Amino acid sequence: MSSSVPRLVVAAPSSGSGKTTVATGLMAAFAARGLAVSPHKVGPDYIDPGYHALATGRVGRNLDAYLCGPELVGPLFLHGARGCDLAVVEGVMGLYDGAAGEGELASTAHVAKLLRAPVVLVVDASSQSRSVAALVHGFVSWDPEVRVGGVILNKVASDRHEVMLREALEQTGVPVLGVLRRAPQVDTPSRHLGLVPVAERRAEAVEAVAAMAAQVSDGCDLDGLMELARSAGVLSGAAWDAAEAVASPTHHPTRSDERPRVAVAGGEAFTFSYAENTELLAAAGADVVPFDPLRDEELPEGTRGLVIGGGFPEVYAADLSANEPLRKAVAHLAESGAPVAAECAGLLYLCRELDGQPMCGVLDAGARMTGRLTLGYRDAVAVGDSVLAAAGTRMRGHEFHRTVVEPGAGAEPAWGLKTPRRRVEGFVRRGVHASYLHTHWAAQPGVARRFVERCRTS
Repeated sequence: MSSSVPRLVVAAPSSGSGKTTVATGLMAAFAARGLAVSPHKVGPDYIDPGYHALATGRVGRNLDAYLCGPELVGPLFLHGARGCDLAVVEGVMGLYDGAAGEGELASTAHVAKLLRAPVVLVVDASSQSRSVAALVHGFVSWDPEVRVGGVILNKVASDRHEVMLREALEQTGVPVLGVLRRAPQVDTPSRHLGLVPVAERRAEAVEAVAAMAAQVSDGCDLDGLMELARSAGVLSGAAWDAAEAVASPTHHPTRSDERPRVAVAGGEAFTFSYAENTELLAAAGADVVPFDPLRDEELPEGTRGLVIGGGFPEVYAADLSANEPLRKAVAHLAESGAPVAAECAGLLYLCRELDGQPMCGVLDAGARMTGRLTLGYRDAVAVGDSVLAAAGTRMRGHEFHRTVVEPGAGAEPAWGLKTPRRRVEGFVRRGVHASYLHTHWAAQPGVARRFVERCRTS
């Protein structure tokens, strides 16, 4: 099979150049033209895809060559872009910045090559004129396999400034496909882990996305960008399919009463999740039901398993603590031996307390905010058997938090980590698997199958 869906990768020389504004604005602007736009984000970012979803009305999906492996980037892209007229992929950091010590792996350039997609380079043009040509020339010539098909100039100060920039770039042969003036109305507020998620500021986020769309529509050559997108190379191979990924020769549930109910935490405090994880749970035979730990005082009726992903429980510690009925329900479910999978924010929620506020008390550990950012990819191996993985199972994950849990591991740790130093981390206790590590289950679909089987038999 092959696909020639038009696609663009929006990249930049460095973080802070305006990738999110341009990528989200392009998504919204093309969607306003009546196109079905597939939104994607390079790397492990959870927040930008929320803004992408607002812009397009479709699920924002991540493309991470480290977490999932380069071989899954194309299939996962085709899964998300199925039936779409255009795909826009927002890059991560600078164009050539990838996993530390791993060369180009997981960089925007790497993903662009895997997708055979042209790159649009967003350049912060403030405080420079003719030098912009040298900058663009360097990025264009660094890797001949990366095709930079156009430049969008951001933060241009005036008409005169624009003329100077355009004249300089004529020497590079790279067309200018957009010029954006400074526009504070499209700024989105940030916090200790990046942008504030859409779920926490929906009305304001809708306004911000509309402003991005207007700015991009006014300042960019949408027809030229669409023409560039159509020049993308043909992608061979089949789209990723959750049902095929979890297919097991030993069990294929067919009756509705064979579908154990799995509650998945959501709402404002738990916004970090990969869509494919939930799709894998459903494909493995689970009845997936969302709930909001800030507002729901009970778990969904008939819950047999619980998944609590990442987010910002530290921002909502008092409100989560105040929902004592749900905290008790979670503790009761965990004590019954039911499968519980918790990542990062979920780990904090299961602790005794978070910044002095009582949490669920499932784990004999305390959590607190710190001023130190823990960030990076991790190679992990399951230390022992759990509801997620058999001992020895290898996965790649990502840590991203400013909290600390003490102790950092239980008597039965969840993972042994090779980077940045060898250590054990997380907790396995009865049916509970709790860890700081964010994982993308498409890389190990057996995780979802194992979890649902344990829900079915517990």
